[in-house]
Amino acid sequence: MVDIATRVWNHKWKIDPIVRSLIDTDFYKLLMCQSVFRNKPDTQVTFSLINRSKHVPLAKLIDEGELREQLDHIRSLSLRRGESTWMRGNTFYGKRQMFRPDFMDWFENLRLPPYHLERVGDQYELTFEGAWPEVMLWEIPALAVLMELRGRAVLNEMGRFELQVLYARAMTKLWEKVERLRGVPDLRIADFGTRRRHSFLWQDWCVQAMTEGLGAGFAGTSNCLIAKNRDLEAIGTNAHELPMVYAALAEDDEALARAPYDVLADWHEEHEGNLRIILPDTFGTEGFLQRAPDWLAGWTGIRIDSGDPATGAEVAIRWWKERGEDPRQKLVIFSDGLDEDKILELHAQFAGRVRVSFGWGTLLTNDFRGLTPDDRLAPFSLVCKAVQANGKPTVKLSDNPKKAMGPQEQIDRYKQVFDVGSQQSFDVVV
Repeated sequence: MVDIATRVWNHKWKIDPIVRSLIDTDFYKLLMCQSVFRNKPDTQVTFSLINRSKHVPLAKLIDEGELREQLDHIRSLSLRRGESTWMRGNTFYGKRQMFRPDFMDWFENLRLPPYHLERVGDQYELTFEGAWPEVMLWEIPALAVLMELRGRAVLNEMGRFELQVLYARAMTKLWEKVERLRGVPDLRIADFGTRRRHSFLWQDWCVQAMTEGLGAGFAGTSNCLIAKNRDLEAIGTNAHELPMVYAALAEDDEALARAPYDVLADWHEEHEGNLRIILPDTFGTEGFLQRAPDWLAGWTGIRIDSGDPATGAEVAIRWWKERGEDPRQKLVIFSDGLDEDKILELHAQFAGRVRVSFGWGTLLTNDFRGLTPDDRLAPFSLVCKAVQANGKPTVKLSDNPKKAMGPQEQIDRYKQVFDVGSQQSFDVVV
């Protein structure tokens, strides 16, 4: 097992690049990339970094030269032979050859496109522009780089013994969470923590700890490289990016109203079983389900990623019942801002009523809260989102208005089209 504290103390960043592989990313990104490659390959998209936590001055903490060095390293990466073999030959969600030969031929020759980086005050403006299948693969590594460089800026000021104690405390903190979760009947948790992890080595340690501590209760990891290296299930389905871009491409309000279902119709043609998971909250869950075509009720489950999670689950249960489906056979995946208390609470509330699963993110792979003076290693809310598609702005409404994004006039338009009324706001922790 890697001695992380010693590795950090030695400052051997050259042997520890932040992103080590094109598959050091989330599984859902590769699944969505194949769908985009098949259905919308020529769409031109712009992704942009958005720091929701303005109190974290990234440009003051992170040296621009170091940031460029890490981003340039990512642009030098290509798919390795063993990684290609894993993608082409492995079984994912019970299916072999999940990734089509034409997509793999393209991916094996891919280098990520250029980036644009500029300092604006105490923040960085980081954008990526180009063909959708290419630029979408920047999202996860860009976030991982910014999160880890911010962490390294703090760690660089710490002594050797201080680092040893820091990581010992962080390991103890995580293991205490595992001990509270182990033994809970029918508990299923997956690691969703790549995008805001403390570091690659730390995420890898967390996954190993979860594997040992939870046994069969640990479903796998969203990180493809770790899944490959640790012989674990790669976990993931789809994200808000798809309906956001499809909606931006809509020519009128009628096409806009259809866009979220057009996305899932394309997905329905490509995937089955546990990959048929609805993410309903991009433009408001209630309205999405009310207008949903009947065939969507037959999908395997729903992922709840904003708003009050218990309310979202109750809405889904009621919807399935109204459509003649048995909720006990359906899967509900909770994935927003989870920690062990919320996991235990939601599991106790819904186990037996639905099949419950959890995607545990930032507070699994980056919970250093309270471990440094001034809490300088506490996680913060950083996202990298598609902000334009073919020159048109994208919009996200969410079930939490604090997560909404897009020009205000477009947000107002989308709220009218999708019949979104008053919403309750929730603090965005991560």
